[in-house]
Amino acid sequence: MADSPTYPAVGTPAPDFDLPSSTGQSVSLKGFAGKPVVVYFYPKADTPGCTKEACGFRDAIAGYKKAAVPVVGVSPDPVKDVTKFAEKFELNFPLLADADHAVTAAYGAWQEKSMYGKTYWGAARVTFVIDKDGKVAHVFEKVKPEGHDKEVMDWLTANGMA
Repeated sequence: MADSPTYPAVGTPAPDFDLPSSTGQSVSLKGFAGKPVVVYFYPKADTPGCTKEACGFRDAIAGYKKAAVPVVGVSPDPVKDVTKFAEKFELNFPLLADADHAVTAAYGAWQEKSMYGKTYWGAARVTFVIDKDGKVAHVFEKVKPEGHDKEVMDWLTANGMA
């Protein structure tokens, strides 16, 4: 396995992105200027863990909207797959398609993984809170899909961002 992943450090500018989304429009980090945003990376659309995580954010989105904290999910899937996933589960926030995984890599979430004795590269389940100035405020590593939406909201609340 590769060395520990290197994520952008807390307090440093978050890597910019401009990606196609499940809403049919491009979404960029600059578009969130002046407000915090939750950017979560997930391995693959419409798989069990990713569905649990996405549906958790879907069900909690009212609290995020009340706090004025947008949520976006990013995966290395093509846009047609994230769109189908978003429609199937009636997701009420954009999923971004990072098909060449450049943004996933820039955030340190493109990692060597292992399953059934085989190693391969893929997106890790990692979440970033980006502050209103575009800087990394917090990194959630090795995310557990179930209850993650609450974990993130609890952190936002405890740190005066919600």
